[in-house]
Amino acid sequence: MAAAAIETVQRDGLLHARLSGDWTLARLPQPIDQIEAQLRDLSARNAGWDLEAIDRLDSVGAILLWRVWGRQWPSALAALPAHRHVLERAAGIVAYDDTRGPRRGFSGVLFLGELALRAIKDLLGVIALVGQMVLDLAHLFSHPRDIPWREFSANLYKSGAQALPVTALVGFLIGVVLSYLSSLQLKAFGADIYIVNLIGVSIVRELGPMLVAVLVAGRSGSAMTAQIGVMRVTEEIDALATMGVSRTLRIVLPKLAALAIAMPLLVVWCSAAGIIGGMVSANLQLDLSYGFFFHTLAKVVPVANVWIGMGKGFVFGILIALLACYFGLQVKPNTESLSSMTTTSVVSAITLVIVVDAVFAVLTRNIGMPGSS
Repeated sequence: MAAAAIETVQRDGLLHARLSGDWTLARLPQPIDQIEAQLRDLSARNAGWDLEAIDRLDSVGAILLWRVWGRQWPSALAALPAHRHVLERAAGIVAYDDTRGPRRGFSGVLFLGELALRAIKDLLGVIALVGQMVLDLAHLFSHPRDIPWREFSANLYKSGAQALPVTALVGFLIGVVLSYLSSLQLKAFGADIYIVNLIGVSIVRELGPMLVAVLVAGRSGSAMTAQIGVMRVTEEIDALATMGVSRTLRIVLPKLAALAIAMPLLVVWCSAAGIIGGMVSANLQLDLSYGFFFHTLAKVVPVANVWIGMGKGFVFGILIALLACYFGLQVKPNTESLSSMTTTSVVSAITLVIVVDAVFAVLTRNIGMPGSS
């Protein structure tokens, strides 16, 4: 096998380029830029091309020639039928060119259509993931020894126990801010005692679950997506499939179960910290005693609000874990896809949590509110 070579000859007063050897990826001289520059110079001088001495021509050599010819056939070309066939295949490849035609401007219809198609694709993917988990649960009921207790306990510790300090701090500070701002308004109308109603219902019913959901989506959800994404990049998930181990059984299901259990407990923890913060602020701003605050809280905040908050936490935990694992499994083997899917996971989880919270607010509008039937 001879390396690719170029020979120039004068024939009938015209310049001809005679190519010989193997014009393949393995035999082209490196770097290719040098031989490409030589070919472009010959093409600029309107040389004729004789390819009959070429022994082998692959797609790399054909694309190289087609590119230096300006993506058009030269006026004088001699080539064997097999080589011409390879060149025709290279000519059929449409190259991106900024100069060909006007660029397509922004279209709201196209944007919404692409967004809708992507949302439908993700929805079908999540449904398929849920279906696979149902099959895995049926398997665990018949084979209790296969329950991944170690993975479950590890995820429960990471998503639950390690999130206690930050959720308590954020809940306490939100309670302080809410109480401080509310006291300024209530004091102007002489309605100081109603700050207990405001803080109790707003934190236990709405702010507690929402704060925990946002914190967990940004903290645990992103970590789950990144962890599964790295496993995709390093082909660990493919290794599990090779060994016949279900990826949802060992990876997705423990994360979902751990977050579904940890979230309601974190909601109660964060709500308690928020109420304590509001109580401390109310004592400093309005001189309300702690005993009065606790005594009134039990009267004006029905226990149904606690169950609603815990129910929200349970649903939010399932949704966050489901989206985090789904987008983690969609990661392609490159770092750009990993960062993109992690961002998409967090944004999608927070958006879906807000939408579901609005649905909860409509469905439970007559439950747990003072004076409701």
